[in-house]
Amino acid sequence: MFRTLWLIIGLTSLALGIAGVVLPLLPTTPFVLLSAYCFARSSPRLHDWLLGHRLFGPLIRNWEQHRAISPRAKLLAVLSMAAVVGISVAVGAPQRVIIIQAVILPITCLFIITRPNGPTIS
Repeated sequence: MFRTLWLIIGLTSLALGIAGVVLPLLPTTPFVLLSAYCFARSSPRLHDWLLGHRLFGPLIRNWEQHRAISPRAKLLAVLSMAAVVGISVAVGAPQRVIIIQAVILPITCLFIITRPNGPTIS
């Protein structure tokens, strides 16, 4: 039963991560890392596929081996979060939404930027 739950969460997370590649406000990195975590517990075949993927593989291996996030991924994540807050303010999102973002996103940014860069990925 737990394998099925991990698989469902992994597939959902991967779908969101793939959407994040083309949607500038949806972050790719955390969803892909979550997918790898879930697939490692539910489907070795899907986990291996992700590790071998030309776009996602280096990101996942960098995290799994070094607990590191590349400078480019850090920059994109922080810019995406800043854009989300900016757009929320511009479209007149409810004040509670903006407050939640103002509390959670800086903490998330701090976590991301304090991770090691890891080795250079070519």
